[in-house]
Amino acid sequence: MPYLLLALAIAAEVAATVSLKLSNGFSKLAPSIVVVAGYAVSFVALAKVLKMGLPIGVVYAVWSAIGVAAVALIGVLFLHEPVNLVMISGLVLVVGGVVLIEVGATR
Repeated sequence: MPYLLLALAIAAEVAATVSLKLSNGFSKLAPSIVVVAGYAVSFVALAKVLKMGLPIGVVYAVWSAIGVAAVALIGVLFLHEPVNLVMISGLVLVVGGVVLIEVGATR
């Protein structure tokens, strides 16, 4: 159950972050509503995950790294944002760091 809530928190945060760009500085109503609702859902779900006893370092690392990777991928695929090898390498390092945090937390 905590990982399902964590997945919800990540999905809501990704939707909110992408909508932040689409809101054009909060000048478009629908994406602006998704921003506020998405961040609210994300933080409530994240708080519930933490209440279930998962370590905050692991939860935050997974939440932020998957969110960063997902937003970057959406930016490249759907928003036509540029990508290069250096940026890809950075994402690999972020995800690799989260894997190491997860492995270290289980020892």
